[in-house]
Amino acid sequence: MIMAIAIVALASCLNTEDVEEVTRTEAQELAELDVYLDTLQNRGLNIDTTTLGVYYVVDSVGNGPYPVIGDTCVVKYDGFLLNGFLFDSSTSHNTEGTYEFVMDETAFIQGWTDGMKVINEGALVYLIIPSEFAYGAMGSYPIGPYETLIFAVEMVDIKQAY
Repeated sequence: MIMAIAIVALASCLNTEDVEEVTRTEAQELAELDVYLDTLQNRGLNIDTTTLGVYYVVDSVGNGPYPVIGDTCVVKYDGFLLNGFLFDSSTSHNTEGTYEFVMDETAFIQGWTDGMKVINEGALVYLIIPSEFAYGAMGSYPIGPYETLIFAVEMVDIKQAY
C-alpha cells in the first residue's frame, strides 16, 4: 500500500501544466512519461514492460492463474492521469467496488487488455499506459489528448472460459 501512495503522489507532483491548457502534444507526453519512469526507477521500483509497450510495476504477486482471452476478470481499480487526476474507479460501478469484464482484444483500450495479461489472480499491479495504447491524439473526456494513464489494478478473481 505504501507503493500505491508513492506512485499516485509522484504522478500528481510531476505534471505542472496549467489545468486550463487543452492542447497537448505527443512530445510533451513522452517527456513527462520519461521523467515519471526515471523517478520511479530512482526510487528503487522495478518497471517491466509488456511486449506491446505497456509499463507495469508489481506491488504484490498473486498466487492464481493469469487471464487469457475469453476469461472473465473481476478487478478493483483506480485510474489516474500523470497529474494525479482520478478519472475512473471500480467503486463507481457497483456497491462491491469491483468491475467484471470478459477479456476480449476489442473490448477495451489496447493497453488495458494487454496489461491484464500480466496480472494474476490475487496480484496488485500498476499499469502505466502511454496514450498510443489508450486514447491517443483524440482523448476521450475527461481524458485529454496524449495522456498517459496509470491504473492501480487488483485482480480479485478470474473465471476461466474453458
